[in-house]
Amino acid sequence: MPTGKITVQGTDVRYKRINESDHISLTDIARYKNTNYPSDVIQNWLRSRSTVEFLGLWERLYNPNFNYLEFEVVYREAGSNTFVLTPKRWIESVNSIGMTTKMGRTAETFAHKDIAFKFASWISVEFELYMIKEFQRLKAEEQKSLEWTAKRELAKVNHRIHTDAIKEHLIVPELTERQISFVYANEADLLNVALFGRTAGEWRSEGPDKKGNMRDHAHVEQLLVLANLESYNAILIEQAHPQSERIVLLNRTARKQLGTLLEARIDRAKILAITKDGPAEDERS
Repeated sequence: MPTGKITVQGTDVRYKRINESDHISLTDIARYKNTNYPSDVIQNWLRSRSTVEFLGLWERLYNPNFNYLEFEVVYREAGSNTFVLTPKRWIESVNSIGMTTKMGRTAETFAHKDIAFKFASWISVEFELYMIKEFQRLKAEEQKSLEWTAKRELAKVNHRIHTDAIKEHLIVPELTERQISFVYANEADLLNVALFGRTAGEWRSEGPDKKGNMRDHAHVEQLLVLANLESYNAILIEQAHPQSERIVLLNRTARKQLGTLLEARIDRAKILAITKDGPAEDERS
């Protein structure tokens, strides 16, 4: 179960994935208001009739096994002077899926992010805003990481296509193991030069302390172009183009595709900026 934390106004707030959904610690959020007794803060929030109404609506929307009859009992009591509602009672009585809790000395309650944000707004509107912004930043970084991994895997698949073409058309039986390794490395560096403008050895000499290889440090657009170059070079090898011709064609393709992808990234950034901040000043006038 992937877990992590964000820091909001000096308070560490944990999150984790439960049933493919993001859940955030209500206990950690409550510590922003009361460090010593976060459980009391959660229970005070649960006592509110509006809170029970919100939780019930959320469960109706997402929980096919929601216990409507028990919810009506809880809802009728909500808001009265004698009403007490704990996370454990809520979960067990209505068969909640939006909240989980663990009892004992290390008691903690997690809730679906929709519920957690609602709780944060009750704690502090300012705290809620900062938490939403920090969580959005976190998810954006996770998305970038997923995109990079996907492109890296695509490059690996096309690498197999590339090496198969080399094996079939450039490797002859008379070559020694060392010569065969040189052929593969030479073709790999052909792509490196076409895309990155340097060989693996040149890249390594520029930063001897770097971990991994040049492609491990590539950005998403470069990895996508690399995958395309490997497929394209495999075709050129099959068509018996000499390496001197292939380097020109590959470099031309790399520059064109990379330029297109980078322009698309800039366009996406502009759209996001406009969506987030509104039109520029000169566009409003």
